[in-house]
Amino acid sequence: MGADFDFWDLRRTAWSLSRRAGAQKPLPPLLLFTDPSRTPDPVAAARSLPAGSAVVYRAFGAADSLRVARALRQVTRRLGVGLLIGADPALARDCAADGVHLPERRAHLAGRLRRAHPDWLITAAAHSLPAARRGLAFGADAVVVSAVFPSRSPSAGAPLGPMRLAALTRAAGGPVFALGGINTKNARRLLASGVVGLAAVEGLSPR
Repeated sequence: MGADFDFWDLRRTAWSLSRRAGAQKPLPPLLLFTDPSRTPDPVAAARSLPAGSAVVYRAFGAADSLRVARALRQVTRRLGVGLLIGADPALARDCAADGVHLPERRAHLAGRLRRAHPDWLITAAAHSLPAARRGLAFGADAVVVSAVFPSRSPSAGAPLGPMRLAALTRAAGGPVFALGGINTKNARRLLASGVVGLAAVEGLSPR
């Protein structure tokens, strides 16, 4: 890990949240979400993660997605890091991933995927309390709520902020991860939010 990439406080905060959460199923405290433009080398980013965290590889239909996914699987397995595949159960199966992350619009697939792959970790995106409740009711192990802080993601909406995130988490009915603009400077503001872990793109990507 380079000297210019120190997410120790982010990591420490995430592990503290995980210990307090008491989730029934073991969940990674940190999720690195890849992005074609903001994570140009997802394999290098995965190498920077601590054991026990996980990568969510979002291929977005890239022609080399299977090659990259298999490279990620090799690196993550060696480091003790989990691997989820975004929105592509077939790719998750082909690269022997640990599970899938579903977009909000596809959260209804969680139950079917659970029946087909009972060992998979299944998460679903949510951008509102009703969406979070739906994702958990459909059978997701956890939902990833965004955006918490201002984010450069083109799909990010208005940020929730820590207080609204805490209210959503209390009402969701299951484990919630926080995503969106999270970095070493603001992660500790989420210690009282009730989330089980933190997720980030740039906040967990080497620069």
